[in-house]
Amino acid sequence: MTTPLPQRVVAPDRTIRPAGPVAFTPQQQTIRREEVAADMGDLATRVQNLMALTRGRPACLPLGGALFDVVATASGDAARAIVHLLDDVQLDGCGPVIEDPVRSWLYWLVPPGTSERWEPHQYAICLGRPHQIVLPPLAQADPPGAYWLRPFKSDRLVPPLPLRGFLDSFQPAPVPHEVLLAAELRAM
Repeated sequence: MTTPLPQRVVAPDRTIRPAGPVAFTPQQQTIRREEVAADMGDLATRVQNLMALTRGRPACLPLGGALFDVVATASGDAARAIVHLLDDVQLDGCGPVIEDPVRSWLYWLVPPGTSERWEPHQYAICLGRPHQIVLPPLAQADPPGAYWLRPFKSDRLVPPLPLRGFLDSFQPAPVPHEVLLAAELRAM
């Protein structure tokens, strides 16, 4: 059963007075460069890159900051098994994962700051600042090229602790190498 919303009764012959003149008072305000947060200097570029994603184009974004870091692993059966396990661990399925079939990598998007706490791992590396990643268009769910194996769902990212435990158990190979991967993230 629905209850109707109360409505205000307005007289049909009501007259509406015209609004008065609008006066804008210009204010001189100067923002000094040192007052701008360090990670906001390239805000326009970040916004343009995010807009590109929504328009079906790839976007290059910096890792770290307020967005996310990336854990990179080999793709393949072992890595896909981890994705399926994280589907069960996380509410509404695994967080965002990009697969690059050309390079045989999976890129797990993890919370920002993970790279600062990530201990060296035999089967994965975690990258944050100063690296960048090229994200595939949001609608790209299949090859060719890099695609979303698991797309973004709200603000949820892949939890690093369960991911690390599953990497220890499933050992996806070949092992990524940080220098090679950093170059590939920019070229993806």
